[in-house]
Amino acid sequence: MLDERKAAILRAVVEEYISTAQPVGSGRVARARGVEVSSATVRNEMVVLEQEGYLQQPHTSAGRIPTEKGYRQFVDHLGDSALDLGGAQQVRTFFDRAHGELEEMLSDTSRLLADLTSYAAVVVGAPTEQAIVRSVQLVALAPQVVLAVAVLANGTIEKHTIELSAAIDDEAVARASSHLASTLIGHTLVEHVALDGTGVVAIDSLVADALGAFQAAHRESGADQVYVGGASRVVAAFDAVDTVSQVLTILEQQLVVVSLLRDVLDRGLSVAIGSETGMEPLAACSLIVAPYEVDGEAAGTIGVLGPTRMDYSRALAAVALVSQDLGRRLTEG
Repeated sequence: MLDERKAAILRAVVEEYISTAQPVGSGRVARARGVEVSSATVRNEMVVLEQEGYLQQPHTSAGRIPTEKGYRQFVDHLGDSALDLGGAQQVRTFFDRAHGELEEMLSDTSRLLADLTSYAAVVVGAPTEQAIVRSVQLVALAPQVVLAVAVLANGTIEKHTIELSAAIDDEAVARASSHLASTLIGHTLVEHVALDGTGVVAIDSLVADALGAFQAAHRESGADQVYVGGASRVVAAFDAVDTVSQVLTILEQQLVVVSLLRDVLDRGLSVAIGSETGMEPLAACSLIVAPYEVDGEAAGTIGVLGPTRMDYSRALAAVALVSQDLGRRLTEG
């Protein structure tokens, strides 16, 4: 643990380096809020912080920059962060106006998060195979055409058009709809559910066809939904061209992105700095992640990926507020 003075000096170095991207000298630190000691004292303490692994000196005559250990100390002692009023209002307005399909909302949310932080943003939806069915309805479109609609707990709306071999009246469709709902609600679409017959061939056939359509679609697409917003921000965030290339390559690999976010959360972290990401190409990056819930159940994950020299306070606040409001919006349906 650092004493109060060293902690204040380290905080000043990190904040100045985040702001300027230039090594920080003792003179600037001495003038920082909360430091209140002479440049000579700051200089001595910075030497100690370097010896203890919190700072490094890129050039002999230059100031110092934070190490991973320095960033970790800074992040662990940030305290609660809140978005500025403008950012908070932007989030509220976005979710108040958000409508449409789940895929569109998650994609738009990734762009919102990228706009708020100026970093690449990722939104991962839960695999629909894990989502409980909230409601099911069959709607007659024509005498031999029925639309099957299921609303899942993660906000997904499944729609399938069923063409029948013979005409069916509205009353039979309504009975089939009720029977299918009583069978599916509370289960996932990939569970094996027992269909009790009604004794009416047309109704039982329609129910079986609708259930088969839902389950067939899920056997074909059970993967996580991954949406990346602001990938172009990576270019501005990093100086090294090879780093930009490596980060963009990773963001294009959905399975890698999902595994990365899950691994960070499984380790109990909300912020992974440099080597803590577990991926060598991301050694110059930091990742902030948070889960979001729908109806009190884990539904997915959001995150932002930027340089280790990121604005942690704003990024943490943005991720926290967006995950909270996304979960609330999807719960409301």
